[in-house]
Amino acid sequence: MAEITALMVKELRELTGLGMMECKKALSEANGDLKAAEDLLRIRSGAKASKAAGRVAAEGVVALFVSQDSKIGALVEVNCETDFVAKNESFMEFSQQAAEQIVLHNPSSVEALSQLSVEGASLEAKRQALIMKLGENLTVRRFTRFETTGHLAQYRHGQRIGVLVDMQGGDAALGRDVAMHIAASKPVCVSRNEVPADLLEREREIYQAQASESGKPAEIVAKMVEGRVQKYLGEVTLLGQPFVKNPDQTVEALLKERGAAVNRFVMLVVGEGIEKKVENFAAEVAAAAGSAGV
Repeated sequence: MAEITALMVKELRELTGLGMMECKKALSEANGDLKAAEDLLRIRSGAKASKAAGRVAAEGVVALFVSQDSKIGALVEVNCETDFVAKNESFMEFSQQAAEQIVLHNPSSVEALSQLSVEGASLEAKRQALIMKLGENLTVRRFTRFETTGHLAQYRHGQRIGVLVDMQGGDAALGRDVAMHIAASKPVCVSRNEVPADLLEREREIYQAQASESGKPAEIVAKMVEGRVQKYLGEVTLLGQPFVKNPDQTVEALLKERGAAVNRFVMLVVGEGIEKKVENFAAEVAAAAGSAGV
């Protein structure tokens, strides 16, 4: 039997939004397998799939830069250890310089980006100097660069979420609205035919297990599963989602009305997928659990 740690329980709670004891029990039954425990809880409770924002676990910024003609743009995530440094002017300037260099020079990797020169010094040299100045480890984690024959829309929510949208048609105001919608609703992809097959299959299996527990005839179960799948596709695709500013209209209908189309988009969230050190969570769990024995 795998050891179920307080950190594992915390992570599963963040993914599912369910209670501590439910999460600990599911982890025990899944022998510590986080994904299997999440699936088990979703089957039992009907909880929805987790979203990216629930997995934020590091500090830093997402910097964004778009060329003046809105044809080339880039997002880059730069991480640090504390929120205090993330707000430092020198750190933010370094992050913005990295975004600009990506647009200007189209580096093939983070390593290639680090060798580009800014004001007579490489970005790597600037990074090392900042580490000495600020006393924290700083890393350029990832970036995305878009080049389009249409136009690029952009949106940053604070410094932690950045969105870049490759569009055809429409105006700047529509583009910003669509980018803001993506930041708020977090679609997985643009349209239904782009949903990853493995992700869709996982959801179908969960819905099948949920529906089977109803005891209804097989043909009814099949219809229930298909209905849930169609609902899921609407929830996770940009075109299928209700537009945040007008929930009575889908994004697809909005774009059609305005003679516009979205080719692709990217959203970066600071720290997505990075595990952050938790100092006293074990004590918090013990206090909350009391005699429950977590």
